[in-house]
Amino acid sequence: MKLTLTALLLACVIPFTSAARAADSDIKKSIEGSFPGTKITSISKSPINGVFEVVTQSPQGPLVIYADSMGQHLLIGDLLNVASKRNLTSERMEKLTAIKWESLPLQNAIKIVKGDGSRKLAVFSDPDCPYCRKAEAEFAKLDNVTIYTFAYPLAMHPDAGRKSKLVWCSKDRAQAWQDLMLKNVVPGGKADCDDPLEENLALGAKLRIDGTPALIFENGKRVPGYVDAKRLETMLNGASARKVSTKN
Repeated sequence: MKLTLTALLLACVIPFTSAARAADSDIKKSIEGSFPGTKITSISKSPINGVFEVVTQSPQGPLVIYADSMGQHLLIGDLLNVASKRNLTSERMEKLTAIKWESLPLQNAIKIVKGDGSRKLAVFSDPDCPYCRKAEAEFAKLDNVTIYTFAYPLAMHPDAGRKSKLVWCSKDRAQAWQDLMLKNVVPGGKADCDDPLEENLALGAKLRIDGTPALIFENGKRVPGYVDAKRLETMLNGASARKVSTKN
């Protein structure tokens, strides 16, 4: 009896699929049983034979770990590809924590347009955060970018909320924000207008932003902390190119 290629492939695939499903079940049972409260969202093969990538969800966000087929041994750390010098764990985390640009309520942000404004950057910033002011000086060196700043006053800075409200209630929010961050000039006037600060704080909590500055690029990539202008240029160009290729 002749054995067709299709039949041969099916004969190989079916046992493998069953084994993979059994491994998934064993891993899930072992990890969730050993660590109550842990929720596994996905299990998949890793580049290492016999090792599986396990994604768990926690209040702090997703976490990538690695397990054997029975879930009896776990590895927590970065998986690197030696030939390409890529950090596979970091790349996976970037995808898991990416933010859809379209989901951001940009109407709640202070909009600053530089040049043609073609590139896009969103920033969660606290007016009393030293690194936010340092970052703002780097933003000033950029051109052809639209920066959306979500005022995000942290609890550790008791006067940051008042300053944020004064900026939002200013006639020219963009200028008021830049004067505050670059020249330490607190806006005059009153902070008695409707402002989006509570919404910004709720959004930041939802996105698990626990420090400032926090940068979000148009391709969904998020970067915590201060970034200099040279690196920002590279990242903005990469994000714009990725956005165009995605649309096409």
